[in-house]
Amino acid sequence: MNVATILKAKGNEVSSVSPEMSLRDVAVLLSERRIGAVLVMQDRKVVGIISERDIVKAVAKSGGEALNGPVREVMTSRVVTCGLNDSVDELMDSMTTGRFRHLPVIEKGEVVGIVSIGDVVKHRIAETVMETEAMRLYIANG
Repeated sequence: MNVATILKAKGNEVSSVSPEMSLRDVAVLLSERRIGAVLVMQDRKVVGIISERDIVKAVAKSGGEALNGPVREVMTSRVVTCGLNDSVDELMDSMTTGRFRHLPVIEKGEVVGIVSIGDVVKHRIAETVMETEAMRLYIANG
């Protein structure tokens, strides 16, 4: 199973914000869309990613006033990405090693989706269930 399979099942909608947007507005967007991260885009290029965790860290460090600050001050600017042909195992390894939960999917220089650790786990479990059922049928039919 690869990234393309995950995106086919979940869709490829990508939420994005500008580097100048306030953290408060990003928090509202994340809450309304029930997502954990958004891409930070400028001139149709990914310049960062900001997650709930980034906002919590900013508030813990600077208090509620941090919510008035711009995304560019707390976003992760070194964005790790993946491609449509990357395997689920590669995603899990990348996310575990990098200790992050969201990966933008880039194909031919364009953003074509975003994958979360929840998406990866959901599809890995589905794959395991299918394999288990196939083995059960194989054993039952001898």
